Amino acid sequence: MTTQNLDIKFIHISNSILYEDDVILIVDKPAGLMVEPDRNGHPNLLQEVKKYLKAKLPSDQELYAQHIHRLDRPVSGIVLFAKQRSVLKNLSEQFAQRRVKKHYQALTHQPPEIIRGILEHWHRKEKKKAVLYNHEIEYSEKASLNYEVSELKPDRFLWDIELHTGKYHQIRAQLSDTGCPILGDNLYGSTIPYHPNSIALHACRLSFLHPVTNKQLDLISHPKF
Repeated sequence: MTTQNLDIKFIHISNSILYEDDVILIVDKPAGLMVEPDRNGHPNLLQEVKKYLKAKLPSDQELYAQHIHRLDRPVSGIVLFAKQRSVLKNLSEQFAQRRVKKHYQALTHQPPEIIRGILEHWHRKEKKKAVLYNHEIEYSEKASLNYEVSELKPDRFLWDIELHTGKYHQIRAQLSDTGCPILGDNLYGSTIPYHPNSIALHACRLSFLHPVTNKQLDLISHPKF
């Protein structure tokens, strides 16, 4: 099955909601589904969220839904949406100011030489791929994450990752740079077959301040590795 043939009727937003109130919605995105529309009209999470909200919205109320961040198409996990324009700025600023804690889990076929540490590079998007450098070059930006690796079985290693910067394909490129591409990620060097339309990378935890109450929210999603 290709992503183009992904049958939208099998995507049930109501079964994927991790949290919802009057101003925000948090969804557990399946792998293979884009977050936002593309030029080819593929199914996407934003479209499905709008359908879900419209179905229960009073006719005199304006429909609004906007994702605050994105996940790559083959990546699964937590995505945050604003349901009111009034909270968009607050949430966007929390991400921009790096006050949001973002945690991921990934599987690789082999472990890195150092099982716990920090990965730091200079990152630049070149065409449709992330390229990493050990020194600053034109148009590059600093990319950083913390990780810890544990062995699940002899050929499967679980990475617990805290992402400090959210650059294009950052985790995928940085793990590949250690010699440990994520399972299924053939763009960054994996030769291990994995599930169709997906790689073994999951956004498993998102912590931020509620834009109205200012209370800490800590959402967790478990990967289906």
